[in-house]
Amino acid sequence: MTESDGRPRPRPNRLAHEKSPYLRQHMHNLVDWLPWGEEAFARARREQKPIFLSVGYSTCHWCHVMAHESFENETVAATLNRHFVPVKVDREERPDIDHIYMTYVQAATGRGGWPMSVWLTPGLKPFYGGTYFPPEDRQGRAGFLTVLRALAKGWTADRENFIKVGEQVTEALRGHGRNPAQFDSAAATGEDDLAILGEEAVRQCYAHCSESFDPNWGGFGSAPKFPRPAVLNFLFRFAGQQRGEAKDGAEAVRMAYFTLQKMAEGGMHDHVGGGFHRYSVDAEWFVPHFEKMLYDQAQLASVFLEARQATGDEFYARIAREVFDYVGRDLTSPSGGFYSAEDADSLLRPGAEEHAEGAYYVWSQGEIERALGADAEIFCLHFGVQAGGNVEGISDPLGEFRGKNVLRQRRALAATADECRLDVHAAGEKLRLCLARLREARASRPRPHLDDKIITAWSGLMISALAKGVQVLGDPACLAAGIRAAEFLRRELYDPARGVLYRNYREGRSAIEGFAEDYAFLVQGLLDLYEASFEIRWLQWAEQLQAAMDGLFWDGESGGYFNSRAGDPGVIVRLKEDYDGAEPAPSSVAAFNLLRLARALGENDGSELRRTDRARRTIESLRARWIAAPSALPQMLCATMLALEPPRTVVIAGDPRRDDFRELTAVLHERLGPRRVLLAADGGAGQQWLAERMPYLAEMKPLDGRATAYVCENFTCRQPVSTPTALRSLLK
Repeated sequence: MTESDGRPRPRPNRLAHEKSPYLRQHMHNLVDWLPWGEEAFARARREQKPIFLSVGYSTCHWCHVMAHESFENETVAATLNRHFVPVKVDREERPDIDHIYMTYVQAATGRGGWPMSVWLTPGLKPFYGGTYFPPEDRQGRAGFLTVLRALAKGWTADRENFIKVGEQVTEALRGHGRNPAQFDSAAATGEDDLAILGEEAVRQCYAHCSESFDPNWGGFGSAPKFPRPAVLNFLFRFAGQQRGEAKDGAEAVRMAYFTLQKMAEGGMHDHVGGGFHRYSVDAEWFVPHFEKMLYDQAQLASVFLEARQATGDEFYARIAREVFDYVGRDLTSPSGGFYSAEDADSLLRPGAEEHAEGAYYVWSQGEIERALGADAEIFCLHFGVQAGGNVEGISDPLGEFRGKNVLRQRRALAATADECRLDVHAAGEKLRLCLARLREARASRPRPHLDDKIITAWSGLMISALAKGVQVLGDPACLAAGIRAAEFLRRELYDPARGVLYRNYREGRSAIEGFAEDYAFLVQGLLDLYEASFEIRWLQWAEQLQAAMDGLFWDGESGGYFNSRAGDPGVIVRLKEDYDGAEPAPSSVAAFNLLRLARALGENDGSELRRTDRARRTIESLRARWIAAPSALPQMLCATMLALEPPRTVVIAGDPRRDDFRELTAVLHERLGPRRVLLAADGGAGQQWLAERMPYLAEMKPLDGRATAYVCENFTCRQPVSTPTALRSLLK
């Protein structure tokens, strides 16, 4: 085989034997890559060479750029191969390795991102790092080749100093891994102190959101803008805790739903195909970085449904449905698992060799006119399409989108309808049909690369979203998709004999065992799936996985959960995630899960710690962080709010398949409110299993042949009710 310029394609390197799409993208590089593992470590020790560690993922635009500029360059590759042991890591397969070295890079350079480039001693200790390096020196910044030559020379001349730096960095990382708020049972923060400190942190997080809120475009802070669903989730939980009655609660809802509205109107939203791109390079959610990640789809669908609960506006439900349609159509495997991502880049046209970011998604005005004919006028008006393209200035510094348009809703539907002399319904229907026709036209373009590995953690997030889709939309298709995904994970990524999860699946199960986030996110998904389906098997599996997570990742000294298990020779230090970013921290989700399990199944899980105590110790383990920077851990503060609230449970006695049962459950999801655990007393094996843990459930039965709701708060149950109207009254 040959490259596009006629040169023979290099023989495959060791990455050809890997399952990761990202690693396989680099198997024909000129660099003699090795995967992360003992083969690479042993070679570095034997040859006494530093390791060059390159971390990225298959849908990363700048990873592609650096690969083309440097890893396919003969001079760069020869330098790497001669002086270093080059190692590639897919951050989505090994989030623990990524987190360790990203912590170092961020501390050393003040920024992070991918591709990540780190140089390690043969003992895996970092001594130099950064992110993307241009191939040559530019504007006073050293190019990649310059850096390689300097480090190679330095390693030869002053190796001991490099090793000393690596030792110092590793010791600093160990300090970061040890929790800053060491848990001492004799001096542990008491319940009253947690109430005071926790409530103050919640107020400060709300205040930070209010101060950083962009009143014009939504979101928090300035460009670039990332969707950070944990912040929106916090605002909805904050409002729900107050039942929407307080001024701050109403303002929290407004900030959240306005942000979601502006995101949905902007170019970060794929108006044609549904779903959302990774982030916006500008403050207006207009020009996106075009990759699409499963974890974004899952979490955004969930918060859009919460916006529907908070406002009653069907707009938010429609956007969530579009996300589910996109995931079902483009990110779901025939076996029911969810693929992880689609690339930002794609071929410019069929048969072309050149890729470009966003090529699949952007349009010239002529392309739209050819696809839509006479309807192009209303479409271009509504979505801001211009003959010369609608992207300019700082949003397109390299002129990549010259003559192209990113679709963005520029005006309200009523304004478009008025200008086109149509009623609002007719205008909306016309635009909907235009989008469908553009979806057909876009289908002829080369699709972006699909990363078709199935990741346990991200699948757990998607199961949660689908469960919420059942509750808020009443959509049976969401339930079917959620159950299929959970069954796939149980069948393919779980070892029942050992009780452990595996990280990912592609062409079979990988050999990489799951990390803390895989357990935390899947337990959350299973708890949500139980409350949507009332199939006891999901609650039973959630209990088992939580126990496994406690055994594998729990920090017995300081509380909370390490990202990785003990005993991995490739992990120089076990760290804990202390930031709820694009994905929430495992400890944040686990604390919430433990509180839910305690209220559903009781405190005793067979270990020396009660579930509530373990949850509180998890919250305490990051206390120094959420006191100093509450906005860093909004999801943890959601768990804190739950820990400080009285336990609330609703038990519905009856057959979950009957309409009278579903009518009562629908009432529970009509609007935002305080968090309640939802259980089914089904009169069968499920109720029997629950009653073995919570004996009071044994006596809960339907009254007068109708499904009956038992609303309990702080261990006291109200008079049971059997009608939706009566249940609404109890929930006020």
